[in-house]
Amino acid sequence: MGNNSVRHDVPYYSQWESAELVPELLSGRVKAEEDPFWRRSGADTAEDYAFWSWRICGMACLRMALEYWNMNSPNLVTLAREFLDAGAYVRREDGVDGLIYAPFAEYAAKRWGIEAEVHGNLEAEEIPGLLEDGKLVMLSVHPSIRERDATPPGRGGHLVLAVGCSPGHLQIHNPSGLPGVSQRFAEVSWQELPRFFARRGVSLGISGR
Repeated sequence: MGNNSVRHDVPYYSQWESAELVPELLSGRVKAEEDPFWRRSGADTAEDYAFWSWRICGMACLRMALEYWNMNSPNLVTLAREFLDAGAYVRREDGVDGLIYAPFAEYAAKRWGIEAEVHGNLEAEEIPGLLEDGKLVMLSVHPSIRERDATPPGRGGHLVLAVGCSPGHLQIHNPSGLPGVSQRFAEVSWQELPRFFARRGVSLGISGR
């Protein structure tokens, strides 16, 4: 898709502090409360970390962007609390509604000066142009995008960060990707992407870059 290749050298963060444990966390062999580095998240307790760690793919995407632009980023659960206060999450007893794009974009712009644009109807063909313009793009995809040859039951429900592309592939950083397989600069072919992609997201940019 398109004739150019672009790759932004964005640092990677998982939504869990121990990125190497993602397979065990997803399978249930290890509980999030048992993540040995949970305190790095800014959570007050292991239980608080476990609650948020399954829900902060968007915060991991934002943290990657902030670090890429040499902006100091709060820890992931600390970020989640900020966006909860900003209305980008709505906490319920049994979960969270969000990430809600409009208040997310508004707060990101206010807090860091990021040019955050909500795309409610984003075609895959538009993504290369955004990347070529120096932007990073948070994309709503089905979480099974982490698996090779997955057949998702639907689209959306998880956020990944588009960091590069070539004529044949999109490159993403996936906060719940599998180590050595689909975490950093994971390639998804343009033919495969529509199976996962909900055609919405948020582009992030910095003026003058």
